[in-house]
Amino acid sequence: MKIKKLMLAALALLMVGAAQAQTREWKSYSYVEAQGGVQLTATNAKMDKLITPTAALSFGHYFSPVVGARLHVNAWQSKGGINDQYYKWKYITPDLDLMLNLTNMFSKGTNHPLNLILLGGVGLNYAWDNDELKALNLPADATPLAWKDNRLSHNLRAGLRLETNQAKPVGVSLEVNANSLSDRFNSKTNDADDWQFTAMLGLSVRFGYKQADPKFITKIITVLDTIEVDEPTTIMVKEKRPVERMEKKSIREAVFFNLAQSDANKAAGIDAAIKNIADLMKTSDDAKFTITGYADKGTGNARVNKVYAKKRADDVASKLIKEHGIDASRISTDSKGDTVQPFEENDKNRCVIVTGEGTFKVTTYEEVEVEKQSTKRVKKTVSRDMEVKEQIN
Repeated sequence: MKIKKLMLAALALLMVGAAQAQTREWKSYSYVEAQGGVQLTATNAKMDKLITPTAALSFGHYFSPVVGARLHVNAWQSKGGINDQYYKWKYITPDLDLMLNLTNMFSKGTNHPLNLILLGGVGLNYAWDNDELKALNLPADATPLAWKDNRLSHNLRAGLRLETNQAKPVGVSLEVNANSLSDRFNSKTNDADDWQFTAMLGLSVRFGYKQADPKFITKIITVLDTIEVDEPTTIMVKEKRPVERMEKKSIREAVFFNLAQSDANKAAGIDAAIKNIADLMKTSDDAKFTITGYADKGTGNARVNKVYAKKRADDVASKLIKEHGIDASRISTDSKGDTVQPFEENDKNRCVIVTGEGTFKVTTYEEVEVEKQSTKRVKKTVSRDMEVKEQIN
């Protein structure tokens, strides 16, 4: 009796939900759903032996996004057990269920990916084909109240559904139900209602959507906008300015040649090196320069290396005079052959070294602060009137 009272309380909660229904994005729709799954009729036997298939077909209608009703027909097989012997029978249960969409009740809108639905209902259960129990030939006192041809009983239901977006034309659901039937549904009696539990997956097709007509009022509101504008301003910036001065100093720059190479016109990268030396020479009006040729001791012999070293010095001097306009009177040449090795690395000694001493123009940079005109971004608040429409629920 306590269980029946709980189920009646659940039905009362559904009726209260009907009074709280709110009109939102859609107003109503109808649907057809097919379901399949398993059921278990509780009894004093091994539960894993009592699971059987079940199926259902329902026709429903949502009167609002919160409240709906359906005619639900559930049928197939049920199973009982006595003394480790099991028997099946067929049943059909038409039920009228009231549904309460808890998701729509407690949240805004109706387009939710998942909806939790509480349901409860009443109906009748008709059972037949109890031949398997008869075939067990149990003693008469084992099942004194077993029914033979058929059995008609009430059905009280409470359950939960998890259903995909109800705004879509096709939906998928998972539903679990507890059904209370009259005693002897499973051919046994325990002075209390028998219980049947079902779990089913469903596929529904929805149609006949009716949209709620929203109502609006027009209002004029003052809106404060924050905008960014550019305003002129004076800023202090640091700049580096060149400062030139004459300074007494010495220079030493090298030009490197490849093996058995003395022609400065053919040596890769030598043009750039000679130009750098020429630019440095031009910063002085009085410096004298000596161009000395060298050869590496690791290759060739002293006689050949002396020739290479002299030709390298002469070619570099020629390029400085002819191509870069350096005064020939400020240049002298020399050749050390392989008698002097200015570098520890053998291959670097195939080179020409330009040395000089005098007064050179030296450029340095000093940092100063100067004023400059610029702009800065500032935020300003401006007001404007705007016409808006507000929906009335």
